[in-house]
Amino acid sequence: QVQLVESGGGLVQAGGSLRLSCAASGRTFSNYAMGWFRQAPGKERQCVAAISQSGGNIYYADSVKGRFTISRDNAKKTVYLQMNSLKPEDTAVYYCAGRPGIYFSGSYSPTQYAYWGQGTQVTVSS
Repeated sequence: QVQLVESGGGLVQAGGSLRLSCAASGRTFSNYAMGWFRQAPGKERQCVAAISQSGGNIYYADSVKGRFTISRDNAKKTVYLQMNSLKPEDTAVYYCAGRPGIYFSGSYSPTQYAYWGQGTQVTVSS
């Protein structure tokens, strides 16, 4: 069982930066691939980035490539999402999620994840 708590959301102007953090409880954080998802009103939840257990494999959605960076610190049981050059269309609730198992393929799909945080709001003003 893993419990996830996101932090770091807020209001920022276009072009600005935010760093999201997701702290995990439990002893097996390093066994989980981790993902960051976002959901805007009226839209489906989409994966913006995912990282494998060791950090050796990373996925980014095309819409955030070159602007967002996912990383993890297994010793601190924390996954991060550094968001730069933010755009109004990045406005959404951002969720971190944990995927048990040994595979990373398909980590862009929310159906692969068993554990979810409560979400943190990111609002980018124009």
